[in-house]
Amino acid sequence: MKFAPIIRSAALVTAVALIPATTAGFAQVDGRAGPEFAKLFATYQQIKAAYVDEVDNEQLVRGAIDGMLASLDPHSAYLDGSDLQRLETLIDGNYSGLGLSVIMDDGAVKVISPFRGSPAEQSGVKAGDFITHLDGKLIYGGDLDDAVQQMRGQAGTDITLTLFRAGRDEPFDVTVTRGVIELEPVTHELMDGNIGHISVNEFSRDVGADVYAAWDALQQEASGRMNGLVLDMRSNPGGSLDEAVALSDLFLDSGSIVSQRGRERGENRLYEAESIFRGDMAKGVPIVVLIDAGSASASEIVAGALQDHRRALVMGERSFGKGSVQSLLPLGRDAALKLTTARYYTPSGHSVQEGGIKPDIKVPQLSDPDLARRTKYQMRESDLRGHLVNELGLKDEELENDKTIDPRFVKTAEELEAEGIKDFQLHYALETLRRTTPSSVAIRK
Repeated sequence: MKFAPIIRSAALVTAVALIPATTAGFAQVDGRAGPEFAKLFATYQQIKAAYVDEVDNEQLVRGAIDGMLASLDPHSAYLDGSDLQRLETLIDGNYSGLGLSVIMDDGAVKVISPFRGSPAEQSGVKAGDFITHLDGKLIYGGDLDDAVQQMRGQAGTDITLTLFRAGRDEPFDVTVTRGVIELEPVTHELMDGNIGHISVNEFSRDVGADVYAAWDALQQEASGRMNGLVLDMRSNPGGSLDEAVALSDLFLDSGSIVSQRGRERGENRLYEAESIFRGDMAKGVPIVVLIDAGSASASEIVAGALQDHRRALVMGERSFGKGSVQSLLPLGRDAALKLTTARYYTPSGHSVQEGGIKPDIKVPQLSDPDLARRTKYQMRESDLRGHLVNELGLKDEELENDKTIDPRFVKTAEELEAEGIKDFQLHYALETLRRTTPSSVAIRK
């Protein structure tokens, strides 16, 4: 694969920046590392000479590279071949499969999130599920690329997933019919009371422009002036840092959006409003931002910026807590390093690493019948092995304070379903906008 497609694919790497190898600045090998390199080479020689089976050089070198990167953090990785191809496929969309974002977690295939409206979502697959078997074949301990390849296939064909879901006693099977997956990063609908609902499902190319177009379409559809906007970024795993800045800039007319701080001065950068879009496109309109534990990276940049500038009221659940930036560093023509090179900070100087974005109003998703069990086993950045530590040294108990039950939210999923409420968080956000005047909701003056 040529490296040009990688540049286009960079938009789907969570909070990623592209740094050409010629300008990245390769660190000189510390002379004191000589003995350590000697150990590495000695290990290589012993394996080549004495291992029970013959091992080729490519396998050993790739294993050494993967081991080095795995010792750093969960987001740094070596990409080549099928890994890069998968990025390109995702950014272009239009593939046949299930519509799942997955990772390998300690040998198991874990669902980060199903794409909205995808066959997987419609069949009941949820974020946090572990896939143990495909059509009865065990895939635990296997290769992620092999699992992804098996899940893809001709539209209209079926595949049975065996899922383990935290809180359930036994694994269970779900049959999913493959479909043509067309990634739709932005969707919108006009709700009762001239309130717009814009869902940002991922931060791929042109998301800022797509949200601008969605807002324009809502204004055209409305019977009068717009009375509110719900910006929905739940289960959005992130994407392009530039698009996160662009989306924030749509609603801000001054001040900083996010700052990026790395080890070297050249890796520090401040992103400010009015750099991409002029003015606040929804000036005077109250905004509610919805986030949850699946909202990560680029989503947290937008939520943090609008919250710090008091331009929006943030509702939902504390976000994932991924406050790092990965740079894509080319290694020749057909490989690259996705390497963590900086942390990012909200306008107030808050790092979301580990702690995430805390909503102004915590609203649990009461319409989820598995809420209690899923919350107990919910995973965030702070739960990942080898994650970057927040520089403030946050304690676990401080991160768990937002699990206190609010007495306002006591209805069961069954009671809400009887009332016709399928999405309680969205319902609560809409009702908040309907029962308040514009001045009652956070609006930046």
